[in-house]
Amino acid sequence: MKLIDTHGRVATDLRVSLTDRCNLRCQYCMPAEGLEWMPTEDTLTDDELNRLIRVGVEMLGVRDVRFTGGEPLLRRGLPAIVAATKALPSGPRTAMTSNGLGLKHIAKALAEAGLDRVNVSLDTTDPETFNKITRRDRLSDVIEGLQAASDAGLAPVKVNAVLLRGINDVEAPDLLRWCIKHNYELRFIEQMPLDAQHGWNRAEMITAAETLALLEEHFTLTPLDGRGSAPAEKFRIDDGPHTVGIIGSVTRPFCGDCNRVRLTADGQILNCLFAREESDLRSAMRAGAPDAEIAERWVAAMATKLPGHGIDDPTFLQSARPMSSIGG
Repeated sequence: MKLIDTHGRVATDLRVSLTDRCNLRCQYCMPAEGLEWMPTEDTLTDDELNRLIRVGVEMLGVRDVRFTGGEPLLRRGLPAIVAATKALPSGPRTAMTSNGLGLKHIAKALAEAGLDRVNVSLDTTDPETFNKITRRDRLSDVIEGLQAASDAGLAPVKVNAVLLRGINDVEAPDLLRWCIKHNYELRFIEQMPLDAQHGWNRAEMITAAETLALLEEHFTLTPLDGRGSAPAEKFRIDDGPHTVGIIGSVTRPFCGDCNRVRLTADGQILNCLFAREESDLRSAMRAGAPDAEIAERWVAAMATKLPGHGIDDPTFLQSARPMSSIGG
């Protein structure tokens, strides 16, 4: 069996949310007071999580597993979960998307467990701006976490940045220079309608085209071919070895080449980042369903995947789940 939708796309990339909890309060993700977290009893146990990943890899053709959150570093026993995934017979590629807090303490252990690479969210290298965006004074921890990831060999180390109008948009060239200096691969991501407070406004969003214009005032950017199903359009910088990525999820959607499926921390399948419908694997698993039935339910869930996210459709409704409960 494969995870094939009715439009012929095959999902081979599994995004696994380990928790909905986060230790930052980024203004484009959640309110300052935070959110009501998922009850512990609703969260998949390590054994349940490992089982669903195994079904995806061994029975459904998943080749890449990315651990997300909330903040995945808040999940106890993370190295053991990574090791269990990497130990599967096909040895899937493993990655993690993190805010970087605490990464300096665990990067080496994660690498030893089999984690291949890491993406770290960092919107600015200015402490004051970082504090304004995240509502936390933790910039130094993120920078130390990035260095620890590099030292541990979790390469290429990628940096994910969201530009916010009037807050950090003018810093885009400086952030790129900083990443080049440290040999990190920077990717700018359009702000998406996934905030818990539903305050996203398309008119205020910095578009991919605007980001390129900001960068092209300082660099010569040459488009690279071979994007495939990757979300980022990549550009070579000044004819050198370094590249920068632009992820235009809203204005330059790549839904036609999507190969991703998402498993939430409470065992729900989402076949799109913006999906409003979920497919419950946890209840079936806890009721005693065998692996074959779990796989069949998963395949059926993929059959309902829409051709695109529909953000431009007048009937578009934002997901009831915030980004912290879905995973990147």
